[in-house]
Amino acid sequence: MSNGQGGPQSQWDPWKPQSQQPWNGGADDGTPDWAALAEASETRNKRRKLLFIAGGVLATVAIGTAVAMAVVSANGGDPQAGPSNLPASGSLPGTGTATPSFAPTSAPPPLDPTDFISSAKKDTAPLSPDTLFPGKQLTVGGTVYKKGPAADTKSCATATGGTLPKILTGNGCTRLMRVTYTNGGIAVTVGVAVFDDAAQATKAKAQTDDRSIVRSLFGKGVKPFCDGAFCRSTRNAYGRYAYFTISGFTSGKDVTTKDTKVFAAGNDLAQFTANQIHRRGQVQASAAAQ
Repeated sequence: MSNGQGGPQSQWDPWKPQSQQPWNGGADDGTPDWAALAEASETRNKRRKLLFIAGGVLATVAIGTAVAMAVVSANGGDPQAGPSNLPASGSLPGTGTATPSFAPTSAPPPLDPTDFISSAKKDTAPLSPDTLFPGKQLTVGGTVYKKGPAADTKSCATATGGTLPKILTGNGCTRLMRVTYTNGGIAVTVGVAVFDDAAQATKAKAQTDDRSIVRSLFGKGVKPFCDGAFCRSTRNAYGRYAYFTISGFTSGKDVTTKDTKVFAAGNDLAQFTANQIHRRGQVQASAAAQ
C-alpha cells in the first residue's frame, strides 16, 4: 500500500517555476540530489548562452540595416548638401567604432543684392538705358507713362545743371544715363549717375541741394520742358548709383505745389529707378549663387 496521495507524481522541470524538485528514489532522508541539480543548471546555462548569441546576431543585423538605410538617404538628397559623417565601410556600431553621427546641414545664406550694386568690381552685368529702363512704356498704379528719348554719356557734367556738374565730377562720376517718360502734358526725365563704389555715390548725393538738377531730355515726339520754367526735381542714391528726376509741363507752364500730378509722376519714376537698380542686384546675386 502506498501512504502517498493519489494522482500522478509531479515532475520537476527547471524551466517551470511551480514544478517540484525530484529527490533520490531511495529513502527520503531530506538530502537533495546534487548531481541532478548540477546537470539541470548546466542545461539551463547552455540554453541561455544560445539565446544570447542569437539575440546578438539579430541586433547586429538590425543595426547594419539602419546604417545602410541612412547611407542611402544621405546620398539620395540634394546634391548641394554637405557630406554626412558616415562610419567606415564594413564597420558597425558596437564592434569598436563610434555610433554614426550625421552633421547638421543648412542652406547657405542668400547673397545680398546690395553687395553687387555697391562696387564696379561685382556689378558687371550689361548696363545701358535700355537694360535699366526696358520696354516702351511703364504702368504705375494704373498710370501709364510712355517712354521717350534716351541718352548715355561719359561726360556727366554736360547732362546736368546748377551745382550738380561740379559735384558729380568731384566724386568720380563715370557715366550718366537719361530717359524721359510722359503722361499727357507731363514729362519726367530720370538721370542715373554711375560711380565706382557706393561711398562715392552717397557722398555725391549728400553734397547736392535744390539747385542740383539733371537736364531735361526731349525730342522724338516729346516737346521741350523745364527749359526756363519752374519744375520739380528729386535726388537720391542707392548702391553705386545716384539718381535724379526733373518733372514739368510740356506746355512750358511753371510747376506749383498744387500740381500734385507732377509730383506724383516724379515720385513714380524715382521709385521705379530704385526698384530697377535693386532688381539688377538681385539678378546678379542669383546668378552668383548658382
